[in-house]
Formats: sequence, structure tokens, C-alpha cells
Amino acid sequence: MSVDYKATVFLPKTDFPMRAGLPQMEPRLIERWQKIGLYRKMREVAKGRPLFVLHDGPPYANGHLHIGHALNKTLKDVVTRSQQMLGKDSNYVPGWDCHGLPIEWKVEEEYRAAGRNKDEVPINDFRAECRRYAEKWVAIQSEEFRRLGVEGDWDRPYLTMAYEAEAIIAAELQKFARTGQLYRGSKPVMWSVVEKTALAEAEIEYHDYQSDTIFVRFPVVKAGDPALDGASVVIWTTTPWTMPGNRAICYSDRISYGLYEVTDAPEGNWAAKGQKLILADALAEGVLKAAKVDGYERLTGVPGEALAGGICAHPLRGQGYEFDVPLLAGDHVTDDAGTGFVHTAPGHGADDFEAWMDNARELSARGIDTTIPFTVDDDGFFTKEAPGFEGRRIITDTGEKGDANQAVIDALAAAGMMVARGRLKHQYPHSWRSKKPIIFRNTPQWFIHMDRDIDGKGDSLRARSLKAIDETAFYPAGGQNRLRSMIQNKPDWVVSRQRAWGVPIAVFRHKETGELAPGPDFAGSDDLAQRIRDAFMAEGADAWFAEGAKERFLTGLVNDLEPWEQVRDILDVWFDSGSTHAFVLEQRPDLKWPADVYLEGTDQHRGWFHSSLIESCGTRGRAPYDAVITHGFTMAEDGRKMSKSLGNQVFPQDVIDQSGADILRLWVVSTDYAEDQRIGPEILKTTTDAYRKMRNTVRWMLGTLDGYDGTAMPLAEMPELERLMLHRLAELDRLVRDSYRVYDFKRIVAAMIQFMTVDLSAFYFDVRKDAVYCDAPDSPRRKAALYVVDRLFHSVVTWLAPMMPFTMEEAWLARHPSEDWSVHLELFPEVPVDWLDAALAEKWEIVRDVRRVVTGALELERAQKRIGSSLQAHPTVHVSGEAVKAYEGLDAAEIFITSGATLTTDAAPADAFRLPDVAGVAVVPGLAGGEKCERCWRQLPEVGHVPGHEAVCQRCADAVETIQGAAA
Repeated sequence: MSVDYKATVFLPKTDFPMRAGLPQMEPRLIERWQKIGLYRKMREVAKGRPLFVLHDGPPYANGHLHIGHALNKTLKDVVTRSQQMLGKDSNYVPGWDCHGLPIEWKVEEEYRAAGRNKDEVPINDFRAECRRYAEKWVAIQSEEFRRLGVEGDWDRPYLTMAYEAEAIIAAELQKFARTGQLYRGSKPVMWSVVEKTALAEAEIEYHDYQSDTIFVRFPVVKAGDPALDGASVVIWTTTPWTMPGNRAICYSDRISYGLYEVTDAPEGNWAAKGQKLILADALAEGVLKAAKVDGYERLTGVPGEALAGGICAHPLRGQGYEFDVPLLAGDHVTDDAGTGFVHTAPGHGADDFEAWMDNARELSARGIDTTIPFTVDDDGFFTKEAPGFEGRRIITDTGEKGDANQAVIDALAAAGMMVARGRLKHQYPHSWRSKKPIIFRNTPQWFIHMDRDIDGKGDSLRARSLKAIDETAFYPAGGQNRLRSMIQNKPDWVVSRQRAWGVPIAVFRHKETGELAPGPDFAGSDDLAQRIRDAFMAEGADAWFAEGAKERFLTGLVNDLEPWEQVRDILDVWFDSGSTHAFVLEQRPDLKWPADVYLEGTDQHRGWFHSSLIESCGTRGRAPYDAVITHGFTMAEDGRKMSKSLGNQVFPQDVIDQSGADILRLWVVSTDYAEDQRIGPEILKTTTDAYRKMRNTVRWMLGTLDGYDGTAMPLAEMPELERLMLHRLAELDRLVRDSYRVYDFKRIVAAMIQFMTVDLSAFYFDVRKDAVYCDAPDSPRRKAALYVVDRLFHSVVTWLAPMMPFTMEEAWLARHPSEDWSVHLELFPEVPVDWLDAALAEKWEIVRDVRRVVTGALELERAQKRIGSSLQAHPTVHVSGEAVKAYEGLDAAEIFITSGATLTTDAAPADAFRLPDVAGVAVVPGLAGGEKCERCWRQLPEVGHVPGHEAVCQRCADAVETIQGAAA
């Protein structure tokens, strides 16, 4: 009776497809997760575990997601999922930044396109449109994040525009007011004429810009050396329009200066013969060349003491600029460029302001007026405090240069004070929204003190923040120094904006005394704060802008309402997002304060990490996080920045539609995210290839485990090869857990790809296919192999689930079908420590090295057409005694996947095959004797001599009879 031997082979069987079809499969899984309530189930199974909180930094709700969003949210999702599977209750609550200029600007664009004027619309009507705009994009972005596979509380996200959030943000600002940390001051701020608001450093980007440059004379009125009588100090500036705001000139004691006389110059030249100019010696030649001077002489050196206390005349003296211009020593002055002197307009630059204020007391004592003028208004026009230039404009509404620069240059030339002019292309600050240049201008704003004593014990906001940085873990560690340097050098925090959409600075200010309500000296602070909080909770921040708000909040708390002015400025959105810890972490019972970790891009050292730190330190004395993770920016494949003009943008939606979210996620976790990463077609192709190899490994395991009942086997009864694989699992368990704990995902990916493709597919599975397919069902070797494959599957799928949630869910359900369960409800499996066996691993390093040489020899034989399959071979392997010992008790032919093998310590012939990196191993290929077994394909002498089963070997004959007996 003939036997269908092929039907008795245990070939892999699975419905898990080789081709992933992720773009079609992933939406079905998202639907399944929503149907079974995966997020809720995750919370239920984790109840009672230690909380782990990654607090979400809020993106702006104003457009489709870009590749940076995909990177950021994927990293967050991997963190929260992995912490959940490590045994924590890792709840993720997504959030959005809904206020401020990004959204207000978009609504204004819609207004302009429709020919509408925002200023003609009641403020709360305009705010309602901003709210609707934000709501629309929150909904769109929420779906896009979910499509990426990000799991979280999408039904209850936090929004900075939620009424409760607005109430708490306002209350947080009032805490600064009540402790005396909030003040109204006048300082130069970065101002966008186009957007008509002050901007924070985080809202600035730098672009090439061509500036007019001028060299200008300031005649010396008073100096410590008579030799300087009749001389002029020369300054250089790239912003001629700031000259009406000049109030001083800064020099440096570290710079060598000289007095230079022009001895020869062309007729009508600005720098004329006989003029005496004071210049830094290192820069004099360049200045005089720019001034087209034909001859000059250095008359004498000018030491610092000759400049100290000196007075110059403003170059436009006699035209409304009759004040003295003092010479001030300044640490910021260098002789790298310019003249060695810095034109100082305290209303137009941070260094200028600091130098002026540092000397204000001494200057006042000398009778010099230290008032900082307001020379430029909100729209970029000169005011009457810039005599002769009122109405001239620095920058237009569209961000173009106005007529102010030329007007100032013409006036200086007419006054005979120009020395030279030119143009300079350099990096200049621009608004990242309008992409237009900004200006520095003195404006009344609201500030939070960085160095004021908060509690009477010498504790300032800066000191608290620096201490908190030292107590925070940073991944990578370099983030700590970056944030520290920003806090060390940070000026007082400008928290006000002159806009409409946001949380107001909800305080009142006494017009005569400057007292704040609520404030440190206001008797009704508690009642007022509670009134405002209650109103905002019920109506949102719109309550502040409603008619009669002043009367509503102050009546009964002050005797006379008239002297109190209601502050109409809104809070910088960085204060909003910096307060999220207060209205999210502290208010939700499913979260905790402080967070375990914040995770954002490196730009957030000056953004959200920064504002959250300062806000929390000012109100609570410590950071709102225990750790900070930062990632770099995503560049195009060639390393250039992505841009529409270059056509090198990669959109996450396109990658997902073409390849699937798991491919995009695998790219994310494969990168060194701490640095800038690259993405493009070739990089994604490499990622897809890696994914395919891992998927096929999982598929083989699933097929092999078809029908396996999970029967365990004692470790001591297992073959060495199975014990080796369990040892590797135990090693990987340590690596995976340790790496997830420190957020090093690329280390896990690299280790898993190596393990799945080299250790499993190319070695263990390759060797064990024969036993798994052809051994009898009750074979201890086969049982051990199936047990190990089951353990491998369980570990690999759970370890990779945080990174590739769709694929690993698909694989899990193929092995464990369920109506309401998910791999994402599992924990990482406990791997017994006694699986570790370093001595066995060391021995098998020798075994595998020998195998590599044999494999290389057989590949050459196959290439030469001397064999078709390795099972046709019987190699003779010349090895050392150590290798022979390593192979004791092992079936060398099984390991080599040959039908026979001979190991010998005899000297190898010269033409034997060798590998240069494996010493002491040489292979002489040979053909196996006997016939081919129809079932296992091994070529053995016994085939044809097994009674009743002449077509197969003895092992296969026994297996077939066992199978037939079980079937009977």
C-alpha cells in the first residue's frame, strides 16, 4: 500500500500572510481596538500598578500633521506602551495648544481673504471663531494621530482652551502676581510689525537678510585726554533706523584703541581730510578703507581711562537730539567687527538695555536723563520721540523695508556725520509664522522676575530653576547643559502679548500706584481670584472681555473703581503650555504630579521644557517632570532641510497610505532620535526590507506552532540547541527591558533584527526545520523545539508590540484568537534567570563558527553546480581538538544541514575551503552516499532498506507509523 509521505510532513500552516497589506489591515485593527475599548481595558488591567506618566507636550491645532509630529507622537507612544508592558499603569493623555498667534493668524488670513477687518468684529465673536477653528483641527489631528497607531485617552484630551484650563492658567499667573513676581515694565522685546505682537525666542527663526550698514561719527564733547578734543567716536550699525533711539556708546577696556587723523581723502568724501576718528586698532584699517580714505595717520593710543566718563554729542544734535551721549564700559563689546564701539539704543536691544540699566543710577547722578524713549509704535512707525522722523516706517504691514532707514541715513549725511555705508547679508531674526523680519522695540509689557527674592530667603526663580535642572534626568545627557545655559542667561520672562485669542493676564492695575489686584498688597486678593476663577470655569476666559467685567469682578472689593485699569493683554502661549502640569497632571486622578517624563524636540529647551520649568518652579518650587527626553529634527534623505521649494518633503500620510504606519514607526525607532534623522524613499525601502524579514520570521513561527498545545518541557531534558535559544532569550530580555527603561529603542531594534534574521531564521530555524517537519509527533526533540518556538514567539511579539502595534497585534491574534483581548494588554513575559548559560553559549560560538565555514564551502559547491542541495553533501571538516570536543554529543550533519559529516583533527589539504576569520577550520566537500528519502530529503544508505517503507529513511518510517497509529 503506497503512502503519501508528503502529507505526513508537518509543514508550517498559518493564515498570517507573507505580504502585510498594512494600509488595508491597520484601519481594521484601529476599528477593532475602538470596538473592544482597548484604552479602557488597558486602564483596567493596569489598575493598582505604579503610575507612569509621560505628559504630552501640546502641538498647535492648526494644520495637518508633518513628519516631525509623526516622529514625536510615535516616540511617546512607544514610551507609554513599553512602560505599560513593563508593569506600570502608563496612561497617555494627549493635548493641544489652542490659543495664541498661530491660530489667530490663520483666522485673520481667512478674514483678509474675505475682505473682513478683525478690528471691526466684537472681540468675543472673534475669539469664538478662533475656538471653532481650533476645534476643527483638534478633530482632524486626533484622527491622524490615531491612524499612526497612537493609543491614549482620545475621548478626553486636554485643551488649553477648555474652560477649566483657562481658569487654572489665569490662576497660575495670579500666583506670580500675589507673590510680587509679576510686574509691568518697559524693555526692548522682539516685535512683529506684521503680526502686531511681541514674540518669544521660541517663535523666532533666522533667515538671510540684507541690511543697510553705516559708520557714523559721534563728536567728543568731554574726554579724559585733551588729545581727543575735536575727535569723534565712530560706531557701526546694521540698523540705521535705531539711531534716533541712541542714548550711549559702549566700549571695552580690553580693546586697544587709537586716534586716527584723515590726511588724504577725495573731494566731497564723507570722511574728510583733517577729521580725527577714534577706532579700535584692530579694525581701523578696514573702517578707513570702507570710508574711501586715501591717507591716514595714527596720532596716539586711546586708553580706557581716557574714554571712561566721556561724553559725545548725538550726530543729529541741533535737530531735537540735544542730550549728552555717555561712553560706557561694556563686556559685550568686541573688536571682531565694526569699529570697536557699540552704538547703544536701550529701547532696541537686550545688551543695550542691560548696559543702560546697569549704569542708570550713576548716569542719573551725573544729571543724564535715563528715560528710555518709545521711538517706534506697534505698526512700525516712528513716533514723536524720534524728532524729524515721525511717520517714517521701519517695516510695512507686509514685512517689507519701509522708508525709515533711508531717511535716517540722509539726515546723518546732511549733518556731516556719515563716515561710510554699505550692505551686509546676514542671519536676521524672523517670525516663524509670517516669515517676515522682526524689530526690537521698547514697549510696555508684563514680566516675571527671574532674580527677585521670592520667599525672603534669597530664593529666586532663576536659582530654583537651576536647582531643578540639576535634579532632573536628561536623555540624552547633553540636554541638561543646554537647558541650564538658557536659564542662566534668561532675561526676565515677557509673558504678555497684544492679541485677542488667549487667556488674559487677569489682573487689575492701579493707574497711580501701580498696585496689582490680585497682588501682594491687595486686601481682597483671595475673593477677587475666586470670582475670576468661578467665572472662567463657567464661561471661559471670554468672561474677562465681556462688557462690565471690571464692575463684575471688583465691585465690593475696592472703594473706587475709576483708578483701576483692567489689563487687556493676553498671556504668551508658552505660559499656557507651561501651565499644563497644573490643569492636567494635578487635576486628573488617573495621572500624577510631577510627571515621570516630558518628551519633545530639542527646540523645546527654549520652549515647553523651559516654560514648564519656570512656571512650576515659580509656583511650586520644583520642575513638573523627573526626566526630559529630547529628539532631533527630521531632514531629507540628502541631509538638507525639508522644504516645499526643494520638493523633498516626506508626509506621514503618504508613507502610511503607501506602506503602512508600522513602517513609519519602525523607521522612527530604528533611528538615533536624539540626533537629527533622515527620511526618504531609499531609507524607507531599507526599513521595509527589515520589516519584511522580521514579519517572515514571525510568520514561520506561527506556521510551525499550528496545532501546538503549549506543553512545557523541563529545561534539563532539552537538547543543547534549545537551551542555547532560551539563553539568548534571557540575554535579550535583559537588553529589551533595560533599553526600554532608558528609552533606547534603536538598541532594541538592532538587537531584534540581528536575533530574528541571524540567530533564528538563518540558524536555529534552519537547523530545526528537519526535526519540526519530519520527527514523530512524540519526539522529545520536536517537542522541545516547539516549546522554544512558542517561547520565542511570545517574547518577540510582546517585545515588538510597542514599536509595531499593528503587526504584532495581527500576529498575536493569529496565535491567540479572541473577541476582546489584545497583545497590548499583555506584560512582557517573565524569562527565568536560570535560562542563562554563559558556558553553553561560549561552546556554541565554536559550533557556529565551524558551521559558517561548512556553509561557505557548500555555497561554493552549489555555485559550481556540483550539488543542488546541502543535503546531497557529506563534508569532511578538519578542526582542532577544542572544536571536536564542542561537537561531542551533537549531530554535526544536522547542524550543517547535510546528510552526513565527518569531523577530524587530521591536517587539512592545502586546497580545503577556509574562512579568513575562522582559524583552524578547513572543509573538504564530499557527496553523501545512499538514496534520497522522499520525506525528509536526506540522502542516506538506509533508504531502500527499511521494510515496508523503502522510499524513506528509518527515522521517517518510524514517524509515519506513529502518525498512522494515532490516526487509527
